[in-house]
Amino acid sequence: MSKETKPTLVMLHGLLGDRHDWGAVMSGLAGVDCLALDLPGHGDNHQRQVASFEGFHHWLNDTLMAHGIRRYCLLGYSLGGRLALYHASRQPSGLEALWLESAHPGLADSERTARIAHDEHWARRFEQEVLREVLTDWYQQSVFADLTDAQRHRQIHRRLANRGPAVAKMLRATSLGMQPSLWSWLENTSLPVGYFSGLRDAKFNALASRLATLAPRLRHIALAGGHNLHSELPEEVSNWLSAGLR
Repeated sequence: MSKETKPTLVMLHGLLGDRHDWGAVMSGLAGVDCLALDLPGHGDNHQRQVASFEGFHHWLNDTLMAHGIRRYCLLGYSLGGRLALYHASRQPSGLEALWLESAHPGLADSERTARIAHDEHWARRFEQEVLREVLTDWYQQSVFADLTDAQRHRQIHRRLANRGPAVAKMLRATSLGMQPSLWSWLENTSLPVGYFSGLRDAKFNALASRLATLAPRLRHIALAGGHNLHSELPEEVSNWLSAGLR
């Protein structure tokens, strides 16, 4: 069907990723019109920058318009999920569903200062140090604890195409510490929302379970994987998306 009669699934990757991260999921979505985007500061958009979540919201609106997309669903992983969530909270015309993967809805006010400092530390490293060395330390963070040594090595190798200063700018602009808390919005929205979490990702699986309790309309999909489900279990993610997009 044309974009006029069937919504497009728009996909947003995480920090350090690019549109190709969704390739395996897209291959399992026969009959679904998909558009995987490079975020500002990444991939072919490494020279494009946004200064805030609101700036990203406008960038995404302009990008969808340029592609002739009027009806769409959003799928976002980690940073891409947080950006998708903010965009959805602005109630854009044409958005019909939201799918989140390992994405944080926002911190309490008391946690923001520490997170901004944490992200500033990493931003400076991305700006000033050898990218391979920064990535080696980046993938030692607790959120990636489920990765094997081989998986961690592959991730580092894949992310070497990034430009450190561009990543730093995006990290500062979209720090979790700068993100509005959208817990209440998720509790009250009438928009269909699905949330993928990995059973081996203790932090985000617990977060998703809490969300599902607070937001009865939110569908929590817990899969037997870690933080990066679309890479680890693409067929399962595709199957759930296919069913939800019918």
